[in-house]
Amino acid sequence: MSLREPVRRGDPEEWTAARIAELSVQEIKQLRDNAERLNEPSLVERCRTALQHARSHRGQKTQSKPGPPIKARRLIARVKAFEARGVSLQDTRSSWSGVRQADGKVVVALWADAVQTAEGGCRYLLWAPNIDGSRPWSDKPAGKERLEHCKRALELGSAEGLLVYGQGLAAHLPEDKAHAIHGVDADTVLILDVAQVGSEFWAKWGKKAATPAIARPGTRMPKKEMKR
Repeated sequence: MSLREPVRRGDPEEWTAARIAELSVQEIKQLRDNAERLNEPSLVERCRTALQHARSHRGQKTQSKPGPPIKARRLIARVKAFEARGVSLQDTRSSWSGVRQADGKVVVALWADAVQTAEGGCRYLLWAPNIDGSRPWSDKPAGKERLEHCKRALELGSAEGLLVYGQGLAAHLPEDKAHAIHGVDADTVLILDVAQVGSEFWAKWGKKAATPAIARPGTRMPKKEMKR
């Protein structure tokens, strides 16, 4: 069904959140107007959510200002970054966290652009339930794996974090789908405090610091890491 065709009764569910996110702002508005005319409240709400996300994404781009030159990061593939921390991923295509066999430590990949600053430190939403279809990834194998790793990190008291850089995709968590993944910062490892807030799991840490994250074959990984 193309957007040029009016929304017919009985088919609004064909317009999923992911499909709506692929439309332009003008097309989403047109779809919303059609849904309102045909009294399809669920589709109207999905359109409104997509418009809010589009405006927020556009606002972030507008507010960004050119700054001083930043030292180029040394980016490596996600799988290689985990291997450098002694972790073999369960699924090299979809896993974003793993457990180091040597000591049982949890290592988690974090989407750098999703890091939030609060109270002089940083925080990151590691996992949240899929309420009303808001986070489908949480119900997928990789999401369920992340939940188990969050619980393990909570028991251990901490976890290690790797920063992933790339270009996100509207209406999708980067762990689920991204426009492009450039790589993991090979020189930064974060020591995370993992906390459960309601049904959500959050990672918190202090001032960022770069630490050697890659060891040459046959050598032990460096112990110097970012302090909490």
